[in-house]
Amino acid sequence: MINVIIVDDEPLAQDVLETYVEKVPDLHLVKKCSNALEANETLKTEEIDLMFLDIQMPQLTGIDFLKTLVNPPTVIFTTAYPNYAIEGFELNALDYLLKPISLDRFMKAVNKATEQINIQRKISDNEASSTNEGKVAEDFTFVKADKKLVKVNYDNVIYIEGLKDYVIIRQDDDRVITLQTMKSLESKLPSEIFRRIHRSYIVNLNRINAIVGNMVEVIEKGKAKHLPIGKNYREELLEIINKNRL
Repeated sequence: MINVIIVDDEPLAQDVLETYVEKVPDLHLVKKCSNALEANETLKTEEIDLMFLDIQMPQLTGIDFLKTLVNPPTVIFTTAYPNYAIEGFELNALDYLLKPISLDRFMKAVNKATEQINIQRKISDNEASSTNEGKVAEDFTFVKADKKLVKVNYDNVIYIEGLKDYVIIRQDDDRVITLQTMKSLESKLPSEIFRRIHRSYIVNLNRINAIVGNMVEVIEKGKAKHLPIGKNYREELLEIINKNRL
């Protein structure tokens, strides 16, 4: 699944792109943003793979906004002004859609984006596999919190909660708050123990007490706690559950 945001100050242009996105099963629209500042906040809290970015917007243009991003997602510019194309490509934008955008031109750009994103994912997976080869499996990790490195034993972790730029590690006896993203922490955790079940939650598979509808039930401080299962993670989680059911 490819997570998408639309950044455009024109409601009609947003609606056209939303309609097109809904026609592609592999695309998931996370949010429609009316300006660059709103988009910037979304990029901080959500994992975005593809951004449809208008150029002419109030406060901050799409080109100036892209220049501020350290690690931007794949970008497809959308605009009514063809004279911006060269500058857009100089910023490594994947494509440039001229308004009014036709469905066939949209699909051509999306197919190109899908191919690039899948290649990037394979490269990341291969790098992660190479990094992990030969390592001795550990049952703990260290995270930076309160100006020190705090040891976190995997067995003690019930679940992990994301809150903007912070991550809260919920343990049996306490919690650890660390300044990092869910994505970065997830990449460091062993996938055989921890699984992402929602954009805001990672759960210790060994601490799952039950699956209740679209919720995962864990026991926290002697009480049942229910965590939502995001639709993008449900299929993978149920596959793991079904492998271990009688």
